[in-house]
Amino acid sequence: MYSPTTRVLTVLELLQSHDRMTARELASRIEVDPRTIRHYITALQDLGIPIEGERGRYGAYRLRPGYKLPPLMLSEDEAVAITLGLMGARAMGMPSAALAVEGALAKVGRVLPEHLRARVQAMERSITFHAEPPKDAPEGDILLALSHATQHSQRVWMAYRRWDGEPSERRLDPYGIVQHRGRWYVAGHCHLRRELRVFRVDRIAAIRSLPEPFQRPPDINILDVVLTSIAKTPGEWEAQVILHTTFEQAREWLPASLALLEPAEDGVLMRCFAQDIDWLAHAVLSLPCPLQVLGPPALHQALATLAQRAAQFGSPAPGGHGG
Repeated sequence: MYSPTTRVLTVLELLQSHDRMTARELASRIEVDPRTIRHYITALQDLGIPIEGERGRYGAYRLRPGYKLPPLMLSEDEAVAITLGLMGARAMGMPSAALAVEGALAKVGRVLPEHLRARVQAMERSITFHAEPPKDAPEGDILLALSHATQHSQRVWMAYRRWDGEPSERRLDPYGIVQHRGRWYVAGHCHLRRELRVFRVDRIAAIRSLPEPFQRPPDINILDVVLTSIAKTPGEWEAQVILHTTFEQAREWLPASLALLEPAEDGVLMRCFAQDIDWLAHAVLSLPCPLQVLGPPALHQALATLAQRAAQFGSPAPGGHGG
C-alpha cells in the first residue's frame, strides 16, 4: 500500500513528464479518486510548486512553463525498477547498450541517498540476467526512428537488405516492434507488397519519416504477427505432422515461432520448417502425444534412423546381464 506522500510525489513526477493532465487521468494512474487528486494538488501548491489549473469540465493541471524542478528523487521501488530495466536492456543487446547502460546506472547512482545507493549497487553485482546472446543488433538511430514513427502513426521510407543480400526500397506503415530471441523485428503494411509484412530491423540501412499518416488496425496483435512470420520462414525441409491432441495442448508444446498449427479432423496439423532434417526428427519425437507423420519422406527416414539407434542403445552389451 503506497503512502499519501509517495502518491503526492508521483503526481509531481507525472506533471513533470506531461504537458497537461486532467484530474481523472491522474487519478487513474495512481488509483485514487479525482477529489483526492485535488487535495494532492493543493498540497503541492502549498509547498511552492507552481501548478496551474484550467477551469471547466475538461480542465487540466500543468506545471508553469519554464519551472525547473529539484534534482531527481527516486523511491526504493523506483530505483530497483530502473536498475533492473537497465540491466535487462544490457542483457538483451540493446543498441549501444554497454556504454549507455553504464552511463545511466552511474547517473542514477549519483542521485540516490547513500544507503539506497549501496543496496542498488549490491543488486547490480549479485543479479545475473541469462538471456539469449544478441544477434545482429540494429543501429540505435534506426530503432529510435522506427519507434517514433510507430508511436505517431507516421509512414516511413527505408532502404532494406533482403534475406538474399539484394538491396530494396520500401514504404512502410510500422505497426509495432518486437524483440525475440536476440533479434529485432518491425511489422507493418508494406506498400511495395501491398500486404502485412515483417522486417528484420538490423537489415534496415537507412530510414526517414514521410509526411503521410496512417491508421493502425485496431485489433492487431503485433507479437502474434511476428511469431507467425518467423514460423513461416522457408527452410530446406517442411514437416507436416498430425498430432492426436487438442489445439490448446499442442500450442503449449509448440511456440508460435516454431510451428504453424491448424485444427484437423483427427487432431491438429503441425507444419514446421527447418534446415536440418535430423533436428526436425528430434523435435517431432520430443512431442508427448500420438502422432502421424505425413511427410516429407526424408523425415520418415530420419525417424527410422533414430529408432534404430535407440534400439541399439537399449540392447544389453554382449556378455552383459539383462534385467
